[in-house]
Amino acid sequence: MRKYLSGFIFLILSVSLSALPPFKETKTPEAPDYSNEFYWSTLPFREDAADMIPKSETWISDSIKQVDVFYIYPTLFTKGNTWNADLQDKKLNKRIDHLPVKYHASVFNQVGRVYTPRYRQANIDAYFDTTDARQQCFDLAYQDIKTAFEYYLQHYNNGRPIIIASHSQGTTHSRRLLKDFFDTPEMKAKLVCAYAVGYALYRDSYEVLTPCQKPEETNCYVTWATFKEGFEYKDKLNYFGDVCVNPVSWTTDTTKAYGNSGILLNVNRKKKFKASAQIHQQYLWSKTNLTFMRRKNILHLVDYNLFWYDIRKNAQQRTAAYLNGK
Repeated sequence: MRKYLSGFIFLILSVSLSALPPFKETKTPEAPDYSNEFYWSTLPFREDAADMIPKSETWISDSIKQVDVFYIYPTLFTKGNTWNADLQDKKLNKRIDHLPVKYHASVFNQVGRVYTPRYRQANIDAYFDTTDARQQCFDLAYQDIKTAFEYYLQHYNNGRPIIIASHSQGTTHSRRLLKDFFDTPEMKAKLVCAYAVGYALYRDSYEVLTPCQKPEETNCYVTWATFKEGFEYKDKLNYFGDVCVNPVSWTTDTTKAYGNSGILLNVNRKKKFKASAQIHQQYLWSKTNLTFMRRKNILHLVDYNLFWYDIRKNAQQRTAAYLNGK
């Protein structure tokens, strides 16, 4: 567990926060070719990071899963003098695979075939930039996501229902993906659920899509951003917008929810630690007896880990409801 915590949390926190050169003066990394499997972190029917399951779980073959999962990972590009990540960077790819992909995308491998495109993610410094370069940087990253999703629809989907999953920068892009592809009655009908976690979503961004209100509701989206219970968040980073869904009760009311199934910080051991969840001013308050987490006010980096088993169970509930036509 120490290796995971140090490798994921402290690594991401050690951002460079240095001034980047002008966007137009930096070399744009080579664009991905999604017909080449190299540009997918995970694909069904091959062994990869999304196949991780705790010892308490049983692997289910991709051949019998009736749903697809399209996962978009968060920022791990924290050092460098380019605005967007180079997809030939083997060390960065390895960190992406063995940290967020392993602990986020795997949540859904019980119900779906998991597709994770590699994309030229924005440098963490782009979030703090105030020039036009910021938008150019994020547009480039999103273009990869959009291209990957179009390729997925054309070559992999074959009419199957879809779960969208994302975190942090991944949600910066998934909220645009939802608008561009799912905000119509026809495509909304293909969406089991979008788990767009850790960055701001706003109700008025969509004309058709709406937040989920019940644990088994489908064709909707959920989002949350986690903080220590009692902490009032006042920073400028938009971890949350005007929507928050409780990842234990799966409702939008402010009742505190208990009894979740356990925190996952290490693939080999299911911890007995549990986390409460309560919506406070459109973000999530959480309390846990895990010592490390009690010392942190902003729990952004463990938005998935704190509720891993609850999300897994909920994906199963929503998938069953979708397939049964509820």
